[in-house]
Amino acid sequence: MEQIVSAALDASAAPEDFSSLPVPESYRGAVVLKEEAGMFEGLATKDKDPGKSLHLRDVPTPTPGPGEALIAVMASSVNYNTVWSALFEPVSTFAFLERYGRSRPSAARHDQPFHVVGSDLSGVVLRTGPGVRKWRPGDRVVAHCLSVELESADGHDDTMLDPDQRIWGYETNYGGLAELALVKANQLMPKPRHLTWEESAASGLVNSTAYRQLVSRNGAAMKQGDTVLIWGAAGGLGSYATQLVRNGGGTPVCVVSDERKAELARSMGAELVINRAEEGYRFWKDETTPDPREWKRFGARIRELTGGDDADIVLEHPGRETFGASVYVTRRGGTIVTCASTSGYRHEYDNRYLWMSLKRIVGSHFANYREAWEANRLIARGQIHPTLSTVHRLEDTGQAAREVHHNQHSGKVGVLCLAPQEGLGVDDPGMREQHLTAINRFRTAPQPDAPAGTEAARS
Repeated sequence: MEQIVSAALDASAAPEDFSSLPVPESYRGAVVLKEEAGMFEGLATKDKDPGKSLHLRDVPTPTPGPGEALIAVMASSVNYNTVWSALFEPVSTFAFLERYGRSRPSAARHDQPFHVVGSDLSGVVLRTGPGVRKWRPGDRVVAHCLSVELESADGHDDTMLDPDQRIWGYETNYGGLAELALVKANQLMPKPRHLTWEESAASGLVNSTAYRQLVSRNGAAMKQGDTVLIWGAAGGLGSYATQLVRNGGGTPVCVVSDERKAELARSMGAELVINRAEEGYRFWKDETTPDPREWKRFGARIRELTGGDDADIVLEHPGRETFGASVYVTRRGGTIVTCASTSGYRHEYDNRYLWMSLKRIVGSHFANYREAWEANRLIARGQIHPTLSTVHRLEDTGQAAREVHHNQHSGKVGVLCLAPQEGLGVDDPGMREQHLTAINRFRTAPQPDAPAGTEAARS
């Protein structure tokens, strides 16, 4: 593994240098264990601790099959699906692995008593399987998390509609929170040259998800001038959504949970910010009774900020806690685009406000390859920036997941895998210098940038 790291950090290393490297028989990965799938039964979600179920273990190295690639993972990040995997909810991810393993002979190796989690990575191609032509050993890459078979006609207009579509590292094994990872070659995209390993690993899942929700014709098809309400605007998904709205000529109305996150939203150029905690919105009277009076008060606040406009688009991901309010405050003919449901999957809203006002609810789930590629291209061009706030080492993945579970983070929480320290992997220091303030926006205590031509300090 030391040879792999040395080659990955050598900008002059050639493809043949990587092709000649021996591949280790095993590697370290952050895993959940099948034997522990019932460990949190009977506990409320808030009392479950992902730090107790995530373990660092040696696992056998898989050999890439047709159309696959083995990646030396320099860095990864924690997404909410990592938390779901670690809490074994809403169902144990081992149910996904068992189903996948039965689907075709080549997938049987995913059904293991361990699950290597993680749906983001930045790293270097180490090996490719038969039929892979676009990528070769030594390529510096990031990965999106759509794993798709494309044996059905359903997926050939939009791969997200393929019946065998899965989220890599959540519904498949050998994910990105590890020293090595197995991906399909059509998950790979070029690593942004001006970013470090940990920064470039932060954007794949959430930026692509936000792009499909807001920009794509498969989502809300946002246009210039649209007013977009963004829940959790300083979190992983919301921080990228805020930037996409600003970059696309829209007006974000950012909902956050404290004043520090409000300042982060303003630092991204958002002028209209609602601090939920400060203004005390309570959309439920109790566990079973929503409060439409609070929906109305929330809508009045949005119009106050916008000068009388309702939201053309609402980016929904909290789910149960906020969905009724989201439907209510959307303008006549507007769109609620929803994914995730981190506060609960059973949504309740008053349908009169939907059907009588001709509103639309659009379900959105990650992104297809084209959407992910375009989202990554915006990162590579410096139009959208990573929102990395903190970075942990691979052995501390449990703590990283704990922070995300309890909403103790802003932006994205990164994890160093093979990268020995932060600040490595920059290939275009000149471009980096142009965007350094925006790149460091979410860092609590940014350090001086590494001198040009070195791999010294974290930016």
